[in-house]
Amino acid sequence: MTNVLEYMEGTVDRVPDKTAFSNGEEGITFRELSLRAKAIGSALHANGLYREPVVVYMRKHPNMVNAFFGVLYSGCYYVPIDEEMPVHRIRLIFNTLHPKAVICDGETVEHAKELGYEEQLLMFDDLIQTEIDEEALLQIRRKSLDVDPIYIVFTSGSTGVPKGVVACHRSVIDYIETLSEVLEFSEDTVFGNQTPLYFDACLKELYPTLKFGATTYLIPKNLFMFPVKLVEYMNEYKINTVCWVVSALTIVSSFGTFDTVKPEYLTNIAFGSEVFPIKQLKLWREALPNARFTNLYGPTEATGMCCYYKVERDFEPGEVIPIGGPFRNTEILLLTEDGQPAKDGETGEITVRGTSVTLGYFNNPEKTSESYVQNPLNPNYPEIVYRTGDLAKRNERGELIFLSRKDDQIKHMGHRIELGEIEAVTALLEGIRSVCCVFNPEKNKIGLYYTGEPEELSLKAQLKKKLPRYMLPHGVFRLENMPYTPNGKVDRSLLKKRYIEG
Repeated sequence: MTNVLEYMEGTVDRVPDKTAFSNGEEGITFRELSLRAKAIGSALHANGLYREPVVVYMRKHPNMVNAFFGVLYSGCYYVPIDEEMPVHRIRLIFNTLHPKAVICDGETVEHAKELGYEEQLLMFDDLIQTEIDEEALLQIRRKSLDVDPIYIVFTSGSTGVPKGVVACHRSVIDYIETLSEVLEFSEDTVFGNQTPLYFDACLKELYPTLKFGATTYLIPKNLFMFPVKLVEYMNEYKINTVCWVVSALTIVSSFGTFDTVKPEYLTNIAFGSEVFPIKQLKLWREALPNARFTNLYGPTEATGMCCYYKVERDFEPGEVIPIGGPFRNTEILLLTEDGQPAKDGETGEITVRGTSVTLGYFNNPEKTSESYVQNPLNPNYPEIVYRTGDLAKRNERGELIFLSRKDDQIKHMGHRIELGEIEAVTALLEGIRSVCCVFNPEKNKIGLYYTGEPEELSLKAQLKKKLPRYMLPHGVFRLENMPYTPNGKVDRSLLKKRYIEG
């Protein structure tokens, strides 16, 4: 297989009338998905687009997914953006891409015009009316390679300018094949999508749906503010598989949702992006004793996920769930600062080797060369590996344990401290729902933000009994709600800025 569209082409002949993608109110079958994608591809080809980044700027909807596949039929690669992304960030992305075409819908077209975009502004509803040019699509496919780009996903940059990670068909196919084995997807899988479509995390649902003829429900974002309604939605559509960020799962468990309603059909739960607090994991496992739980780890630059751990034993409070080991056809090099393999129990930087390593950052050779580097263990021929900036070690079982980001490791009062360790201790305290630690390097002070029941003075007193003096936060701040990034992670940058400026 050289192109992800082969998944859809094999499935549409088998289950043409089955729902592929739905939001509960509007759905699209595999037959409709295929015909509309080919029409979009034909239209883009007729407009002279080939091997170009095409921006898909639409609301989160099955039509947006359809547009992705249409872009691929044209021999181009898609760049997902939706209406919730800040205008400032969209402008920065456009300045990096200089796209020749943007696909919009009725809810985003005026926003695109306000950006001053002057190239081809194409409407989804018009594109799907295009007559399919089978011969042109055939010629495009004949020239396609598995190393051709499939998408660009923009991640945050340290300078404030987003970085566009370019992935290719080969990496995505390798990822989907392996992920499907690990998580045991099938035609009976019913996904509940949580992440925005402009993050690579949605790969876990989009392409297995094509591969198996499964079904994905794009869960409305507002439901994650109402956990009971969220679970009721999952039960209504018999969702049996979720691949969510940890914060989305803890929103459900930390508010006592399971006392009212449980997800009756949910049997397969994968999570990632952050450390899952043990007491929250226990609530999920008690509510769903027959479900499978899998911890996933991986950066966007490694096509989403590259490590997994199946939770098959109990963990005590204070323990950390391993990220386990690498997917098939992937190697994790744990490297010290001098580029040598870390010894057992020694901390090293997670470095990814294999097909999962993406092509680099679009139009950004300087940043690419910083992170996509020659394998320091291989002096004999060119071999690019990706240095993640994540620190880990291997436990006595040989399992990888994520420790922190390199930039979350601070020097304070003469001691090297992991901010994650302070968070882990705080999370164990009674009544704590979520917690985030930040550091002000100019004032050399630690700040702790949390949501939960304890008052600030009470929490400070409890931490004095749990942490050494040099790890105690200088400021403890209770929040009504923890701020999250669009993909559901705690917005550490916002809290750090608030702490530094506050």
